Amino acid sequence: MNNFYVLHIKKVKQLLIIVIAALFTAGILYIENVLQFPVFSTADGPKAVFRGEEKANSVSLTFDISWGDEKAKPILDTLKKNGVTNATFFLSAAWAERHPEIVKQIVKDGHQVGSMGYAYKNYTSLEADEIRRDILMAQDVFSELGLKDIKLLRPPTGNFNQEILTIAERYGYTVVHYSVDSDDWTNPGVSTIVKNVNDAVQGGDIILLHASDSAKQTQKALPQIVEGLKQKGLNNVTVADLISGGTAKSTEVK
Repeated sequence: MNNFYVLHIKKVKQLLIIVIAALFTAGILYIENVLQFPVFSTADGPKAVFRGEEKANSVSLTFDISWGDEKAKPILDTLKKNGVTNATFFLSAAWAERHPEIVKQIVKDGHQVGSMGYAYKNYTSLEADEIRRDILMAQDVFSELGLKDIKLLRPPTGNFNQEILTIAERYGYTVVHYSVDSDDWTNPGVSTIVKNVNDAVQGGDIILLHASDSAKQTQKALPQIVEGLKQKGLNNVTVADLISGGTAKSTEVK
């Protein structure tokens, strides 16, 4: 009879351990699905950053440029006028080699430069060798322009997958996405662009804007966006500064 009770108690303990483990696992899965994490990643592989830590009270204004001659310089002038000297510009290298003077101004004004590859083609529609070739062509162009320390990559069109993350990591790049989309390239109106950013932004966010000629209203929206950040007690930093030292959490790339 005593042996029966001993065995019974052991089974109860084992069952309790299993239940506790199951609850713990369920809790972790719940947190991972409810909270917005600062990176996309493969299960054990490279990560794509889309935000920093909220508690830092810092954000990053980022600008994509892939074509055009008219909008980039006025946007740079507007940023300077509004005291922003540390935005991050993701450049198509094909555009950069045609506009070396604007690239120089970007750097001179204190902004960070990231790569969008060379030809601005959707990487998810390319073969691995084509992606590698495009990244390396861009690397060569930026080196010729005196930019030899570019470590951030925003895939053209913003689309990426596990293969692209792996290739980018192999060449020393961190893939950068975004958490707040201004939708400025659709030219929805200055007030809408401002609302898209200022209503959503919080500490840690990476904000997507454009300085290509297709974004016709971005320059006029910038002063209000910058003022909105100030009112929320948020300061702008480069993407490199935003993500440096942060604790990265991950979710699976779909």
